[in-house]
Parts: sequence; C-alpha cells; structure tokens
Amino acid sequence: MTSSSGASRRQVLAVAAAAATAPLIAGAPAQAADKKGPKPPTTWDLTVLGTSDTHGNIYNWDYYKDAEFDDSKHNDVGVAKLATLVNQIRAERKGKATLVLDAGDTIQGTPLATYYAKQEPITVTGATHPMANAMNVLKYDAITLGNHEFNYGLPLLAKWIGQLGFPALAANAVNAKTGKPAFLPYVIKEVRLGGHGAPTLKVGILGLTNPGVAIWDKGNVEGKLVFPDMVETAAKWVPVMRARGADLVIISAHGGDSGTSSYGPELPNENPVALIAQQVPGIDAILFGHAHNEVVEKFVTHTATGAQVLTAEPSKWGQRLTRMDFTLTRERGCWKVVSKGATMLNTNTVVEDPKVLAAVRGQHAKTVGYVNTVVAQSSQELSAAESRYKDTPILDFINHVQTEVVTAALAGTSYGSLPVLSIAAPFSRTAVFPQGDVRIRDVAGLYVFDNTLEAVVLTGAEVKAYLEYSAKYFSTVAPGAPVDPATISDPAVPDYNYDVISGLDYDIDISKPVGQRITRLVLPGTATPVAADAQFVIAVNNYRRSGGGNFPGIVKTQVYNQQQEIRQLLIDWAQAKGTIDPADFFVPNWKLVREGVPVF
Repeated sequence: MTSSSGASRRQVLAVAAAAATAPLIAGAPAQAADKKGPKPPTTWDLTVLGTSDTHGNIYNWDYYKDAEFDDSKHNDVGVAKLATLVNQIRAERKGKATLVLDAGDTIQGTPLATYYAKQEPITVTGATHPMANAMNVLKYDAITLGNHEFNYGLPLLAKWIGQLGFPALAANAVNAKTGKPAFLPYVIKEVRLGGHGAPTLKVGILGLTNPGVAIWDKGNVEGKLVFPDMVETAAKWVPVMRARGADLVIISAHGGDSGTSSYGPELPNENPVALIAQQVPGIDAILFGHAHNEVVEKFVTHTATGAQVLTAEPSKWGQRLTRMDFTLTRERGCWKVVSKGATMLNTNTVVEDPKVLAAVRGQHAKTVGYVNTVVAQSSQELSAAESRYKDTPILDFINHVQTEVVTAALAGTSYGSLPVLSIAAPFSRTAVFPQGDVRIRDVAGLYVFDNTLEAVVLTGAEVKAYLEYSAKYFSTVAPGAPVDPATISDPAVPDYNYDVISGLDYDIDISKPVGQRITRLVLPGTATPVAADAQFVIAVNNYRRSGGGNFPGIVKTQVYNQQQEIRQLLIDWAQAKGTIDPADFFVPNWKLVREGVPVF
C-alpha cells in the first residue's frame, strides 16, 4: 500500500477505539406488563435509519441549473434535508435507541464534491471535505465505502476518512500485499435499551463495498487493493461478529439486489444483496445502495434456516431515508427479534437543517461561483435531449475534443498514421448549451462523470462488434410500427452504457435482432465498407476502457493515457476557442433505420 494506507490504518484504529468508548444510547421499553393477565415478556425497540448514494448532495441545489433542485416527481436532495428527518426521529424517540448508517457513494457526484477533489483538493489545502462537514453535523454511527469513494485516489480517500467523526467500513477492500482489510471491516455498537439499569444490546454493523472498484478505478487501486466477493466476505465476518458478542447483525452493503453485474464474469457479483441474505446465516437486516432504487421493505428468506432477512434501499442523492424498526425481547439470557420492518421517508416533506447548511455554506458558495464562470459563447442552443437516438452536435462536441487531443498526442509516433475514432455516451438527457454564454456548469452538466481520456487500437471487426453490443440499448421496433422516443430504449440498459462512435459512418437497424443491427459501416463520406482487418485508434474514457459496461474488445493496453480529465479538456477547448459553433465539429455520421429507412 502507499503511505496513505498507513494513514487509513491509523485512522481505523483511532475510530475503532473511539467506537469502543462511545457513550451508550438511551432507550426505553416498548411494552409494559399487563397487570390483569399473565405477564408478557418485556420488549424493547431499536430504530436504524439509513441513507445511501448521497453523491455529494448537501444543499437542495442543482449546480448545473444554478437553481433549487427539482424533478418531475418534485423530489428534493441533500444531507441537509436528511438531517432534518433524522433529528425529528431522534426527538420523537428521545430516551430510545436510534442508530444512523449510510451505504456508500458519498464524495462524488456534484460539482461541489468535484471542486474539493480537483480544483481545491483537500489533500493539498488540508480543508475539511464538505461531505465530512455535513455528515459530522448529522452524527452518523457508521458508513460504508461505495465504489465512487475510490474515484479520486487512495490519498484523498484516506484524508476524508480521517476527517469523519465515525467509522468508515469496507470489509472486502483488502490490502493486496498483506491480505488484511485495508479499512475497518465492522463495528459493534453497544446501545442501552432504557433508563438506568436497563439492558444493553450489541449491534454489529458490517460494511461491504463493491468489487467493481477493481475495474472502474483500476488506475487507483491496482496492485494496492483487491476486492473479494461480497457474499464470501459476509460469510467470513458475520460469525466473527456473533462470536464477539453481536446480538443483532446489520450489513451496510454498497451493491444492489438484482444478482446481475454490469461487467463480465472476471469479477465477483456487483449486486448480490439478495444472495447474501439467502446464503449467509446470522444476518438480521441489510441496508443497501448502489442501484439508486427505492426499496421500501423487502424480506429475503435464508435458504437453509428459513430466517427472514429485512432489506431496504433508500433511493439516491438524499431523496429518501430508510427507517428500520426492531422489537426485541430477552429469552434465556439472549436477545431475540420479535418483529422487524421498514418504512421510507421523503425528504421533500421537510426543510433543510440550518446547522448542516451553515457547516458547508462557504464551500457551497465557492462552488456556485466557480461553476458560473463563462468559458465560451455558443452560436446556437445545443441540447442533449435527443442524443440517445439522433446524431446531435452536443455529443459530437465531446467526440471532436477527444479526437483532437489523442491525434495531437500520437502525432509522430508509430500510431500517428492511424485514423482516430472517438467514443462518447449520452450521460444526460437534460444537458444544454444555451445560445450565448456557456458556463462551466453547462459543460459539467453534459459530462457529469469524472472520467479521464485514454486510447487503444481496435480492428474494423472489433469496432463493428463494439457497435453491435452498444446497439442492444434499443428496443426492437418492427418496420411500420410507431416509434416513441420515450420507449425506444431497453430499460435494462442505462444511457451511460450506450456509446456512439465518430469517424466512421454507420446505420443501426432497430427492427433487427440484437447482434445483427449494424447494417452499414463505411469509411466517412464514402460507400467503402470498413475492412475487418483495418486498424483504428479509439479515444475512450477510462471507465469504458477498464471494462465498465462489459463492452467487447476495448480492455486493451492503452496507446494514450495522460490522466487528463475529459470534462476539463472540454472546458479548456471551449476557453481556448472562445466560441462553440457546430460548424467546427458537427459531422452527422450515424442514424437509426428500419430496413434502410431512417427512423427520424
């Protein structure tokens, strides 16, 4: 490990010690004895609140629109709203036991988070990360590391963890050299279930991060960390927690419950929460994230024991708060769960917590000022609304910049004579460059991920296979049938896993079966088919080149990799030119067809 891992281990030891000496949380009996009949067993209750995938959202603010966040369902976002709900429940349950957990993906996802990782990185300035400021006010009991926690490298991750007032867990992030956990695998929190003299309950909390980190952030973790299977890791640590006195075991897992993966079989399952519940005994509940779904309450039956495992996922961005309630009783000196269930709270029902807002006000204001910086003038409005199913200038803008950068970098090398193609995905359906002033927030709204630019060499046959795989994004629509843009894509394939390629001309026939849809693939401006053995340099982002999305042929040794962030390259190009004009970069080269007839 790098020196940052030493800092991580020191922090882990400090957090573990702090957790061990943390004050007990007061509780109260949930049921009194019935004086008239046989005395029923005394029961006690515990509430566990859960968040996940907050993705750098603190204020209820849309940095791309420079306005209060809103969507078609009138959701709100942010830790400040979550804090209000949490504090309401804590007040309601005063004198009772309440824990607050998070299932990961915290320090990436908004310009606010990006600013303190890239523009003024906390590793350089020593400033406290805004998400640490906000979450420390909310006073979590433990959080799990999500895959996006690794986006900015291990030193920044270690710095952020060191700023938290609670433990950060990841049992399946393992030191590649020692084979030992690189972060704290679990904590056992002891909570008092009543007033003076009342019994205490030991709650074991196991954190599981996503094994996809090995692909998605390969450049940051390769040779330093390995990420074993989440099911196997749970099977290893749950018995340890029970042996060390855990009366109740909760897993906080950064993985969905679909049982499928967005990558190939070379890595453990990306979304195994249901499998964990079915296969690992001794688990009472799983708070999970990663998939950004709203799962209010789902019980999964353990295959061998028949035990019911409670699972829940609180959507994304701080839009929802999971509430799990447990009722327990003592039998022969051991705790037994009498009942358990979960509900979901909507943050659009409350105002923002003023203490959280105050803790981040200066950092929020600095970010707002930065993203409103004008970088260029656009000759016309450019929208991404139709980029999924039409060739649009705004997506060509990305491909043009990527092509220029790679072409210049490879000039004079052995690859300099090869044609350069470029790959981009329609990350946002709402991105727009307005006519006139284009600001950093407009560019950031188009390119929302912190990807870097790389390049590899593909043959003509590999390019065609790549396009065929990408074309599975579309639903099959027979010739003559009505085409609705709202339903033209397969809901199982996210927009970010549909790629378009510039530098060649091609048609996608959506009336044909998946794998047979690229009916025309020719050299630009010609009728000459692309030869199977032709060679091309492909400009591509690091996520895709590392295997994200499981696209064929792209996981190869790079011929270009200068660790340049694509979003910043777009900003730099716009600032250098001063004008964004489609006449400089828009080259229509692909279209959807049915039996050769254009769809649009």
